[in-house]
Amino acid sequence: MPGHRWHGARLATNTRLSRGFTLLELLVVMVIIGLLAGLVAPRYFEQVGKSNTKIARAQIVSLGQALDQYRLDVGSYPTTEEGLEALVTKPQNATRWSGPYLQKAVPVDPWDRPYQYRSPGEHGDYDLFSPGKDGRGGGVGENQTVSSW
Repeated sequence: MPGHRWHGARLATNTRLSRGFTLLELLVVMVIIGLLAGLVAPRYFEQVGKSNTKIARAQIVSLGQALDQYRLDVGSYPTTEEGLEALVTKPQNATRWSGPYLQKAVPVDPWDRPYQYRSPGEHGDYDLFSPGKDGRGGGVGENQTVSSW
């Protein structure tokens, strides 16, 4: 009859499993999931912030190349008043303009704000920058200024 006892224990286990989980087991699983989310979520969002900063840097490099091509053709960078739109639409006084210098419209930064452009700049022939996520400049992480200098 030893086989019969084993069969009985197996039957009791199957009966318990078919009833579902206890409240305590569900709470333990929810606490574990909460802890994992608390560890993973900040790292994920930090990576998203780094990605936006990298996108802004890449766009500034691309706009800088278009500005350099504009200068080679026209003889100077667009003025602050002409702005980055001079890369797409010919300014009135740019007789040697051979654009457009961008395939599409002037992009906005990853935080949906226009890039800031000054010419002549405080840091070089022109200043091209995004003040970051908070729009104030400086800061760290996603709030840092991304610039051409």
